Amino acid sequence: MSRWLTEAVPRGRIAAFRTVIYLFVAADLVIFTPWVRTRVSVPGELYQPLLVGRVLPLPTPTPALVAVIFWSLLLLALLAATGRAPRLLGWAVCALYLEWMIIAMSYGKVDHDRFGLLIALAVLPTAGRARHGDTTRTEAGGWALRVTQIAVICTYFLAAFAKLRFGGLDWLTGSVLARAIIRRGTDLADLIAQVPYLLIIAQFGIVAFELFSPVVFLLPPRWRLAMVGFFYSFHVVTIATITISFAPHLAAMTSFLPLERVRPVVWARRLVGRGPATPTPPEQTPAEPDAESVPLDDQAPVVGRPAGP
Repeated sequence: MSRWLTEAVPRGRIAAFRTVIYLFVAADLVIFTPWVRTRVSVPGELYQPLLVGRVLPLPTPTPALVAVIFWSLLLLALLAATGRAPRLLGWAVCALYLEWMIIAMSYGKVDHDRFGLLIALAVLPTAGRARHGDTTRTEAGGWALRVTQIAVICTYFLAAFAKLRFGGLDWLTGSVLARAIIRRGTDLADLIAQVPYLLIIAQFGIVAFELFSPVVFLLPPRWRLAMVGFFYSFHVVTIATITISFAPHLAAMTSFLPLERVRPVVWARRLVGRGPATPTPPEQTPAEPDAESVPLDDQAPVVGRPAGP
């Protein structure tokens, strides 16, 4: 189990995942949750903090407090996305975003799509330094990704558990999706709703998909990526029909992807510097590597372990 939890991954994957997560935090403040700033206009007695807000305890939001959190978190998230001071900036972003979410969710509605993102913010500072394109493998980074993956899958599995716990079998056979379409459905959803029994079949399919989501950990890498692609396609359909995005969850789910292969800066440099190929003069042709210098395989060694089998 410990080997599975700490399966080493390239440091470049950690660097890319860190950039994705912290840039999403910045985007979340200005695109997805700017409404949190309007909570300061609500009377303080309507603020009913979550359990963590009562245990700490945290102050009742005020205009000054929310403004400080917003601008500090926005600046620190952008700085953290560069990979500098990963522990200092990482813990600061984690603490401020947690408070941002406590304020957002302490007025009667709690969104479960934030769980994976919050776990990612909590474990990323433990991954240490990482540079884009670095193929050196790290077990600390592997642990951070694995914990985030577990949180992502728990979001699915526990959602199915909650549906059956509070809705029972009526959730499967009732009019859950029909009500969602009436409230916030699109033209595509209206077309789907006209097909007899299709919404009931979809409800059975959603619960089955969520209950069996942990299977992703048992699949070989290629099939695992295919299943993660199915997860993303499920959310595309959700957005296209009932306009629910689950954007924080989708950001956390990139922990399953080989992000080290995505190098937009390198691609842009190659595109800008593309020109006619010039043949290398014979005297500048690089020599063949010695047999001793050839690596034993195409994998970079795990940090602290010798190369080779």
